[in-house]
Amino acid sequence: MKFFIDTANIDQIKEAQDLGILDGVTTNPSLMAKEGITGEENIKNHYIKICEIVDGDVSAEVISTDFKGIVKEGEALAKLHNQIVVKVPMIKEGIKAIKYFSEKGIRTNCTLVFSVGQALLAAKAGATYVSPFIGRLDDISTDGLNLIEEIRLVYDNYMFETQILAASVRHTMHIIDCAKLGADVMTGPLSSIEGLLKHPLTDSGLEKFLADYNKNN
Repeated sequence: MKFFIDTANIDQIKEAQDLGILDGVTTNPSLMAKEGITGEENIKNHYIKICEIVDGDVSAEVISTDFKGIVKEGEALAKLHNQIVVKVPMIKEGIKAIKYFSEKGIRTNCTLVFSVGQALLAAKAGATYVSPFIGRLDDISTDGLNLIEEIRLVYDNYMFETQILAASVRHTMHIIDCAKLGADVMTGPLSSIEGLLKHPLTDSGLEKFLADYNKNN
């Protein structure tokens, strides 16, 4: 399972990279705005800066919702760095654009996916990644993890190469459950990833080991 961090915060990206388990980064306009990154050139430069920190894929999202606009933005983003994956919304024009990008060798991440049907269309169009938003489904009392399981079944049935990128991960158990269900990638906050480190028996065990060592040395 690949670990992506969902942020535009450089310090958090560096911290995750230093941990040695980071495989990539996902971002969106909201995350950019949260870090005070505004303006087309500033946003593009920020993407480049992220690519220079990490070794893996960096999803950069288009703003346009029409085919021509998505293609124009996507091609410009893809030229920024070879690690860039163009993030395209799950809409009719987005699917058309994903097919176009696929034929041009430009990798894509189909975002805002909330159903198996949408995931099927994204895979048919040749998306590199499909991003089901499990946390947002949980928010409306729908089982987000069930969607991961259903997409996995469909993709395995037809041997689609599109990778399931579990997005909107909110906590550590989301990561563990997605791993059990066979998600190819997870993306979430640093806190969720770091939560995997924690167990009270580890803490108490280490405390005892150190206490015993200090007693005898």
